[in-house]
Amino acid sequence: MAGIIIDEKAQASSGNNDVQKTNYTALFTLVTVFFFWGFVAASNDILIPVFKDTFKLSQMQSQMVSLAFYVAYTVGSLIYMLVSFLSGSDLINRIGYKNSLSLGLVISALGTLLFYPAANMGSFELMLSGLFIVGLGFSLQQTVANPLAIALGPINTGSQRLTLAGGINNFGTTIGPLIVSFAIFGSATSGSTSINLESVKIPYLILGAAFLVVAIFLKFSKLPDKPQAASLSDADALSSRKSALHYPQLLLGMIAIFVYVGVEVATASNLPAYMESNLGFKTNEIAPYISLYWASLMIGRWTGAVEAFTGKSSLRNVLRFIAPYLAFAVFLLVNAIASHDLSPFYVYAVVILVLIGADIASKGNPATMLLIFSILGISALSIGMLSSGMLSVYAFISVGLFCSTLWPCIFALAISGLGKHTSQGSSFIIMMIMGGGIVSWLQGFVSDLTSINLSFIIGIFCFAYLAFYAWTVKGILKNQGINFDKSSES
Repeated sequence: MAGIIIDEKAQASSGNNDVQKTNYTALFTLVTVFFFWGFVAASNDILIPVFKDTFKLSQMQSQMVSLAFYVAYTVGSLIYMLVSFLSGSDLINRIGYKNSLSLGLVISALGTLLFYPAANMGSFELMLSGLFIVGLGFSLQQTVANPLAIALGPINTGSQRLTLAGGINNFGTTIGPLIVSFAIFGSATSGSTSINLESVKIPYLILGAAFLVVAIFLKFSKLPDKPQAASLSDADALSSRKSALHYPQLLLGMIAIFVYVGVEVATASNLPAYMESNLGFKTNEIAPYISLYWASLMIGRWTGAVEAFTGKSSLRNVLRFIAPYLAFAVFLLVNAIASHDLSPFYVYAVVILVLIGADIASKGNPATMLLIFSILGISALSIGMLSSGMLSVYAFISVGLFCSTLWPCIFALAISGLGKHTSQGSSFIIMMIMGGGIVSWLQGFVSDLTSINLSFIIGIFCFAYLAFYAWTVKGILKNQGINFDKSSES
């Protein structure tokens, strides 16, 4: 499998500066698919307690929702690699990036169609099958979209472009739980606690139609079909390594993506059970808190995306304070529209200051940011487990803040230096998104054995590995002539 790479020196001598400047038109077209990923992923956290109550499931069984959705990413990546192997050439490079994105959206649209018979029949298995097929389509989309976002500008700001795209993703995660909760329970003021499973099919059928519309739009958009990718090291283009798996930063990065997606999804998907059992919340009251968890990722990603817009340090420092509170205002606005009581959430503005301080301390270096945010994630989970009441809820929700920029950090570090193996490495990374399902299921298993409160220790182990990866990968990349410290400073 081969990606497309260019030598920076050759590029400079030829006068081609296309990759040196961020292609914002193409980038903003691309981020539409990031929105869909967020909408569905966060909506799963509403489906989990609904299915648990409707189908009388244990906590571990209810996590099959996450397992089916996220394991589909692995199956999709394996199918992609198998087709590429059997055909003798990389599938994405052969059919093009735009066609691959459109195909992935069509596959996901087919999955949403299963929600109609599943809701009518009251079939948990068909619901899981629909989510699995949606995840298959997302797998192909993610394999294309993540390296494409990095390729649409200078490599040293690639993680910031992924962070920007992640901010759009988390707008979807913020409104997804609210829309699905409204479809099932009605408005917050109605006070309804009855579960109408058939109402689940409406938002997903609308979502499927949106998938098809965007697929057609992307097909005729001006997105580059086979983008060039810049590199931090001339050695990348000359690399003699035969496979992406020969790069230690990728191998360790694959595990990092597994545990990162794991702790991010597991914390959100097990939070409803914690709030119901320990704080006495009703299922229909949880949606705004799940919305805040995923909005926390939007808050963090809007903060981290500041560097992708301006090179002026003075303006960056101002935007670092404006961007997160603007994202927080979006959360408050959509919940106000949904008629939710906002008074429990204002105190969260103080927690956001911790995020801003951590972002400033990282100086835009992905390895440093990964280390700092992992330590903060361990702290948040520890406080949540050792405290009680709303303090514990805010602590668990703040995990979303500290997960917010980890995906682009890990992704940028893991594929750095892969050169012609970049697309292959991307596929391996997407495969590890299955951690979202497996870690969620594992936490549900631990919860059934012990308690929902103690089960969050699984997330602490995940963050501990991420801190280890952040500490180790800097040395690995420096040995290959790649120094993010220098690129961050410049």
